[in-house]
Amino acid sequence: MPNLVVISTTAVPDYVRGSLSRWLTEPAPGLYVGSISARVRDSLWEQVSAAVGEGAAVCVHPTDNEQRYVIKTAGERRRRVMDFDGLQLIAFRDLNPLGQGNQNEQPPF
Repeated sequence: MPNLVVISTTAVPDYVRGSLSRWLTEPAPGLYVGSISARVRDSLWEQVSAAVGEGAAVCVHPTDNEQRYVIKTAGERRRRVMDFDGLQLIAFRDLNPLGQGNQNEQPPF
């Protein structure tokens, strides 16, 4: 049974975008949405994550858990998915090495 799939890409090779647009609709640059089977989704995600290169990609699709969806990522970006007892939350990576932060920077809260 097909389910809604959302894939977002940043700075990926053109052939990755071409592969995604064969199966999904691109309503905005780098954003792909569609209803495909789990088999096609998993195969497509394998191809995307293997070819992401210097770019990044995120895939969100329904699953049978408390949140009712799962987030998969490929590539290196500031945001990363953390699992807390089955609950997926987003954490930010520190972009500044230790001791090299901006002295005028305000805490996030």
